[in-house]
Amino acid sequence: MHRTRTQFASRVNRVATGLERRGIVATYELHDRLFANRAARRRFEQSQPTLDDVQRRVLEQLRADGYATLPFAELVPDAAVWQELEADAQRFVAQTEAGLAREQEGGEAQLRRREGKEFLVRKNSRDEHLGPDDPWLRLGINPRLLDLANAYLGMWSKLEYVDVWYTAPAGTDERRASQRWHRDFNDRHLLKAFVDLVDVDEATGPFEYVPRSAPGGELEQLWPWRPLGENYPPEDEFAERVNGRSVTFTAPKGTVILCNTSGFHRGGFATSKARVLATLTWDSPASLKALSDRNYAFADGTAAGLSDQQRFALS
Repeated sequence: MHRTRTQFASRVNRVATGLERRGIVATYELHDRLFANRAARRRFEQSQPTLDDVQRRVLEQLRADGYATLPFAELVPDAAVWQELEADAQRFVAQTEAGLAREQEGGEAQLRRREGKEFLVRKNSRDEHLGPDDPWLRLGINPRLLDLANAYLGMWSKLEYVDVWYTAPAGTDERRASQRWHRDFNDRHLLKAFVDLVDVDEATGPFEYVPRSAPGGELEQLWPWRPLGENYPPEDEFAERVNGRSVTFTAPKGTVILCNTSGFHRGGFATSKARVLATLTWDSPASLKALSDRNYAFADGTAAGLSDQQRFALS
């Protein structure tokens, strides 16, 4: 759903040479097979989490189809966690809608958008400094989710992305950027969570996914995933070859979608209702070595009381 950039990747997107591309891919593959990911796999083998029935069921679904969905309260039963997240989201929505109203009146608003995805307003700026006081960061290292991410990836993972998104309705214009079918390029070892913060129907731009299209799945050779690959296939040809196998996630507020977005997905094509969600990404150490950057900076000196797995996820 998003495309983060390293200094290398930024050059690749503009004036990349074949040599640079080969260097980035080689760095990623070495860290995947021999260096960073190998060490992360050893850590996992030496300290595997104990999953409960809910987590095991989700893990089985992820391994089978590349996605799983369930109510937030089932995954994180502590009601206080949801109450804090919801309150923070409501503040973000109020600020965003006030800013959008100022823009419509011809004024200026400090809304966080990125070139190419102007339809999307983000809560966090790039390199936002986050600490344990941020409820979304705490969610990303909550053992209920982090243990599941580590078990799915088979290694200690990195929390790469933390944000809340607001997509304003834009009528029925053509789909753009991540509203089109694509694979996320930043890792083959990838787990993403989307937390619906409003009721989602067809007018809200629901998330859509092609089961078993991630690496290792039945459809992995359908425009296969490659580091820095061409991840947006031709729309007409894609529709013909997928042939109705995609899943559309219309769901009530408080639904969590977990999926491997190196498989084909799209979302955010809101036509008449705003879409609001939180999104978190866990990926492998190799990704941060070569293909991606975090969208936040973890505040130094605030790791007291965290487990080894949590500190690893944030380091």
